Amino acid sequence: MALSAPVGLSGEDNQKCPFQMPAKATNLNRHGAAIHLPRQLSLGSTVTVRNTRGTQLAARVVAQLAVSQGVSAYGIEFMEPGEVSNGFWGINFPPLENRGVAAQIADQSGVARRRYSVAASPA
Repeated sequence: MALSAPVGLSGEDNQKCPFQMPAKATNLNRHGAAIHLPRQLSLGSTVTVRNTRGTQLAARVVAQLAVSQGVSAYGIEFMEPGEVSNGFWGINFPPLENRGVAAQIADQSGVARRRYSVAASPA
């Protein structure tokens, strides 16, 4: 099941111009998401993501996933892991310690894998 949510996004684009705008988040997970917006971002830059409840978290742009019809998709990774980011999407992801060892390893290594292999959902 693909999960998505509207978000507010702010930061600086690849031209160092500040922006604040609505965006769409897809592929929601405990570590971050894919963010879709009509702006070019720099890999490694930091953005602030705001959910519909007004909670804000800093996130790092870790990959450009796709560009289609002027909308770019980027993989972002929350910079503050743990309980703060775990509840950001309003989804209670199961605690890692309650899962099998193989699932924990897959989840922990999934961030690196997502940086290069997440297919962007259409915006």
